[in-house]
Amino acid sequence: QVQLVESGGGLVQAGGSLRLSCAASGRTFSSYVMGWFRQAPGKEREFVARINWSGDSTVYAESVKGRFTISRDNAKNTVYLQMNSLKPEDTAVYYCARGDIMKVADFIHPSDYNYWGQGTQVTVSS
Repeated sequence: QVQLVESGGGLVQAGGSLRLSCAASGRTFSSYVMGWFRQAPGKEREFVARINWSGDSTVYAESVKGRFTISRDNAKNTVYLQMNSLKPEDTAVYYCARGDIMKVADFIHPSDYNYWGQGTQVTVSS
C-alpha cells in the first residue's frame, strides 16, 4: 500500500515562504513522476508542479512559475515544494500525488495520478 504524507503547511504572511514535504512509502519511489496540486474552497483541484523520476525535468503552472520550486530526494523517498513570495491567492490545501506509471501523459491533470496524500493547509494572509 502506497502512502504519501505531506507536511510543512501553515499560516504565513504575504511575501513569505514555506517548504512543503511529501514522504512516500515504498521501495520504487524513484520510478515515478511526482506532482503537487492544490484546492481552494469552492474550486477544483489544480495543478501546481510536477517532477520526473530523476529530478531533471520539471513543469510548473503559470501562476507559480518563478516563485515555487519542486525537487526530490530519491534516497529519502521525499518530494518538496519550496514556495516563495507567497500571495493570498496561494491559499489552499496542497496535495502531493504519485503519477500513474502506466500512463503516457504530461502529468498536469489529476487523472494522471493514482495515489494522493491527505493534504496540508497553506494559508497566506494579506
